[in-house]
Amino acid sequence: MDSEEAVDKNSRHSPPDTDPQEAGEAARPTIPAQPDRFTEVQASAEFGELRRAHRSFAFPLTAAFIAWYLLYVLLSNYAGGLMSTELVGNINVALVLGLAQFLTTFLIAWWYARHAAERIDPKAEAIRTRMEAGE
Repeated sequence: MDSEEAVDKNSRHSPPDTDPQEAGEAARPTIPAQPDRFTEVQASAEFGELRRAHRSFAFPLTAAFIAWYLLYVLLSNYAGGLMSTELVGNINVALVLGLAQFLTTFLIAWWYARHAAERIDPKAEAIRTRMEAGE
């Protein structure tokens, strides 16, 4: 194979000379910089509903998870007898509660994804669409 064929072969498999950010910007229209418009939308009732939908879910759940985590840490430090209680074989309370930390993390992530898809994303999409349309 001569050098010309090698160049042609390599150029067929190389990506086009486009910046990925430019490609992403081309796929979605950009909103022109309008600071007054952003301030107006931020002050709107619809944006307030969007913020409330997020905060009413995220803040209480975050506080509950932090309390749950601190309970686990405090029990591990001050209730050694309880935490070392064997439940089945070598599986003790500390191990079960530690694994439950991981389980609750995944459950909260799943629950938030559902919440966002149902209540946050549609409102955010409506606001974004109106801003892009210049309304």
